[in-house]
Amino acid sequence: MVLSRNLHLSIIFIAVLFTFAQAANFEIRNNCPYTVWAAASPGGGRRLNRGEVWTINVPAGTKGGRVWGRTNCNFDGNGRGRCQTGDCNGLLQCQGYGAAPNTLAEYGLNGYNNLDFYDISLVDGFNIPMDFSPTNGGCHDIRCTADINGQCPAALRAPGGCNNPCTVYKTDRYCCNSGNCGPTDYSRFFKDRCRDAYSYPKDDATSTFTCSGNSNYRVVFCP
Repeated sequence: MVLSRNLHLSIIFIAVLFTFAQAANFEIRNNCPYTVWAAASPGGGRRLNRGEVWTINVPAGTKGGRVWGRTNCNFDGNGRGRCQTGDCNGLLQCQGYGAAPNTLAEYGLNGYNNLDFYDISLVDGFNIPMDFSPTNGGCHDIRCTADINGQCPAALRAPGGCNNPCTVYKTDRYCCNSGNCGPTDYSRFFKDRCRDAYSYPKDDATSTFTCSGNSNYRVVFCP
């Protein structure tokens, strides 16, 4: 009887877990007047012409997830090639993260208190304007739509995008490798144009947002 009761309780516990921790749906849309090769980790990659949508399901509990766009890509029939920005080891179906510069939608699902944590990060620089928002309403809509590429400081300019200073200078002041750094003139350039986005690695207080677990999300390039 004890074994049967424990088994019954285990089944109930597992059922509760599945009830309260479901996969999240991410709708990724390209509204840019040019082709974007969308990338996701986890998720892979997909070519999106203007107006096209790619939908992925992300497992509950995923941490360190991200979505970004790649530009000026050229892939062969085997899905191998290269992108000017956001390239992920020359693969159409990304198996890791992309190369800077790239605008990032970052998230962690079903974290502390069963909350989702999400942000737009410019810590890897900027290449495409982006909107990142929960679709169930009541949570903050993050946007970064300024002309950062056109206004990029000369030292940070890169083909197709605008680098973050860590990529260029590789010093602790900009990379925060020691965990002790603050805003700089370069980080303020990004922050002044995209108030809700991460501008340097320690920019947590004004850049991380939460929504209830089991939310679904939309990422729009060129909103």
